[in-house]
Amino acid sequence: MNTAVNVNVVHESEAQRQHARVRIPAKLRFLDAQRQPHEVKVEDLSAGGLSFHTQQPLAVGEVLRGRLQFTVDNLGLSMDIEFQVRAYNAGDGRTGAQFQNLEPRDIATLRHLITSHLSGELITLGDVLSTLQRDNFTKARKQKDSGSGLTPFGRFKAVSVTLGVFVVGIAAFGFVAKSLYGMYFVSRAEAGVVAVPATTITMPRDGTVNSLVQAGGQIGKGAPLASFTTSMLDMLKGSLDDAQLEPAKIEELFGKQLSGTLTSPCDCVVARQWVDDGQYAAKGQPIFQLIPRTTTPTVEARFSYRQFDEVKPGTRVNFQVAGEDQVRTGQIVGSSSLNSEDLAADIRVQIKPDSGLPAELAGRPVAVSSDRGPSLNGLFDSAQARGL
Repeated sequence: MNTAVNVNVVHESEAQRQHARVRIPAKLRFLDAQRQPHEVKVEDLSAGGLSFHTQQPLAVGEVLRGRLQFTVDNLGLSMDIEFQVRAYNAGDGRTGAQFQNLEPRDIATLRHLITSHLSGELITLGDVLSTLQRDNFTKARKQKDSGSGLTPFGRFKAVSVTLGVFVVGIAAFGFVAKSLYGMYFVSRAEAGVVAVPATTITMPRDGTVNSLVQAGGQIGKGAPLASFTTSMLDMLKGSLDDAQLEPAKIEELFGKQLSGTLTSPCDCVVARQWVDDGQYAAKGQPIFQLIPRTTTPTVEARFSYRQFDEVKPGTRVNFQVAGEDQVRTGQIVGSSSLNSEDLAADIRVQIKPDSGLPAELAGRPVAVSSDRGPSLNGLFDSAQARGL
């Protein structure tokens, strides 16, 4: 069996050459300004380069400009190219060059000429024009980025930035969700205070007072609370006759001092002392504020009248006393919105704490809120009851 061999094809190994080389009648005209324009015959041509013989010495790596000239249907077809000298034999002038920066239409034309020549078909001008009118290239496939091109530091930086953006997004979402929840499901009091039934001790006579118990100390019922001194004249005022109102007698009475003692009316805690020791106090002026030790402090709060349905008796509330980090719980046991004269613009409620409050917290401001939103504990209990 005889096999026809195309002598115009130069066979090469695929590992050594990427494109098949063919012998096509063509010429190369040098257009480089530094060299004298001349033409050479192309020995073989491929889609990646060409070879030719030249008498002018060329340097390997030099990039030159030229014009490939073909003859198709007795018409000239020229193509301006740039090529780089990859091999040069000074003995016979054989030069191998590689194309540089070929445009897509030039690549398509070269491939059509080479393919047609290898298949033995007749190359016509119509086929060349049809090839130039078609889109002979497709878009490159998208390759999944496996991250193999990143350094360890680059990967760490990318993960850190992604994690940071994720955390910021979660924080922003949580802030918005909390704000919306507080707007629609939480009722907050306009003001609140720890209230206890207090007993006020006043000055019985004009004079000076000296405390016998420190503020915050405990005192039993009937125990001495403070001592006071007053002028004899003040004691006898209103009971002196005309004979005793002589200047000498008044001066004598004015110089005499009487002492007395204030006692506690209950088992109490001294919550406040309004007059310092040794200071003068007028009759009826408050001196001490006492809180019974057996009294349980409550919380009084004021809500807006618009929250009428949200702060009914029996409503559970949360409150925090100023100066404490602990959030306490309690229950509204009473409310009132009427004054003796007219309608009030707010609702005043009384809150009973679930756990006792120390008496020394009396008078401190309190932040009160009522949460009527969905309870996660309630949902869990309901799910457990259904066996979920």
